[in-house]
Amino acid sequence: MTESALAIPTRPATPLACSSRVVSLRPSGWTLFALGIAALVLIPVVVTLSSFSQIDGELLGHLAEFVLPELLGNTLWLVLGVGVGVTVLGVSLAWLTAMCEFPGRAFFDWALLLPLALPAYVTAFVAIGLLDFTGPLQTLLREQWGLSGFPEIRSRGGVILVMSLALYPYVFLIARNAFATQGAIALEAAQSLGLSRTQGFFRVALPMARPWIAAGLMLALMETLADFGTMAVFNYDTFTTAIYKAWYSLFSLAAAAQLASILIVFVLVMVVIEQRSRLHMRYGSVGRASASRRITLTRGRAGLATLYAALILALAFVIPVIQLTLWAREVMAADLDARYASFAWHSLLLAGGGALLVVIVALLLGYAGRQRPQPTMVWIQRVATLGYAFPGAVLAVGFYIPVAALDNVIIDLLARFGIETHAVLKGTLAVMLLAYLVRFLAVGFGPLDSGLNRITRSIDEAARNLGTGSGGLLTRVHLPMLRTSLLTAAVLVFVDIMKEMPITLMTRPFGWDTLAIRVFEMTSEGEWERAALPSLAIVIAGIIPILLLTWRGSHSHG
Repeated sequence: MTESALAIPTRPATPLACSSRVVSLRPSGWTLFALGIAALVLIPVVVTLSSFSQIDGELLGHLAEFVLPELLGNTLWLVLGVGVGVTVLGVSLAWLTAMCEFPGRAFFDWALLLPLALPAYVTAFVAIGLLDFTGPLQTLLREQWGLSGFPEIRSRGGVILVMSLALYPYVFLIARNAFATQGAIALEAAQSLGLSRTQGFFRVALPMARPWIAAGLMLALMETLADFGTMAVFNYDTFTTAIYKAWYSLFSLAAAAQLASILIVFVLVMVVIEQRSRLHMRYGSVGRASASRRITLTRGRAGLATLYAALILALAFVIPVIQLTLWAREVMAADLDARYASFAWHSLLLAGGGALLVVIVALLLGYAGRQRPQPTMVWIQRVATLGYAFPGAVLAVGFYIPVAALDNVIIDLLARFGIETHAVLKGTLAVMLLAYLVRFLAVGFGPLDSGLNRITRSIDEAARNLGTGSGGLLTRVHLPMLRTSLLTAAVLVFVDIMKEMPITLMTRPFGWDTLAIRVFEMTSEGEWERAALPSLAIVIAGIIPILLLTWRGSHSHG
């Protein structure tokens, strides 16, 4: 019997009893806070979808005839190609490192996560710089061996290859944990039923890991749809690049919003399909008793496994970083000046301020769920963390439109008092931080919600029996126990904002350039060498969460 049922009076209610019961049904402050964050996330979605209420027939006809077919085709091919690429790379490497014993396995177990520190747009311009017709590789092949006809890197295949190398760690990280949880016992059970090791992998181990693989794949595909920098480097038109061009080239915010609306629908359809595919599936754990027992590969297969893992790591991280270092050395003397102090300061300020804001809101959102553990609150939290599924370009447009409208109202009010101004809210750091909050709230919420769930309810009850209120419970009891989760959330959000490009590019104040914006400007002009220096700074910052994840993983399994 629930507490609300116990509170029902057994005698006819007096007016006072009715009044107190009505008060008890009012939403608490925690519920109102969570609803406010969910509403904030829905603002850009509602604004962009409402753009179709004011349709420019001529413009929409132009988009439908000349723009949308190419965008849809490019996007579908990209999602399909990257989906296959990250699944094959991520699952195969996860299986090898989790289930097989081969030389270098312990090293590759964490080193294969390093490509997460390298933004896809950095990998993209390094690949073009190395593999283009005028690049060093093709030049060497022509001059030394007379070889030509090298596959064109500036192509759909090139984009898919770069994105797959950059994003496979999403699948690798989650699938590796799934296979490690299964241990060798699942494969041994399959072999006891007469299946070969290969058949056991495809018919038992792989289906059991499907939910985790699907989760990693969905993250990778969301990043693919949200990517702007890589598409700009390759000049491969997708919805994100088209939104930017509609806004800044066609000077049509309405067209940008309508393209963003289509992208939102595209993203939501993907989420629904993925969720429905797992709706009626049930999975059981086989335990961790044999998780440490790995398959001992033959000498030849062990060598091939080492070579395969080393090749992927080299292509996805080692070679790009080496090339960035060489390019940076060439231009450092001439290019490293006072501007870079400004780029670094802006990046650090935005990433630090954004991380602080996200962690505070994520902590309060998670704590709201702990204070009101109801199904309704769970759904509110899901909506509030839905922003990670929306590309940065969509959020930039979705926030700019209402901010611009509010700005006009404020300007008109100020004009009545004789105060003339052209902008109050537009082009301010506040708008950028708001978009960062919506985009990366899920990144900060995950570690904090997980940390809160590990704190038993008996601790809360003991603190309340000692007279501790909700605020004291959070500050004096939970915060000290959440130090690791707070650090993890802050670091992950910090690095994500350091690498973020479309929100910063489309909403930053005039002259407020960051390291990521510097990379965009240099790659737009084809100056790969000058883009290397800010890229290296971003990579160094991106290695921090990899080391943190590795440290946490080693301690959790130790």
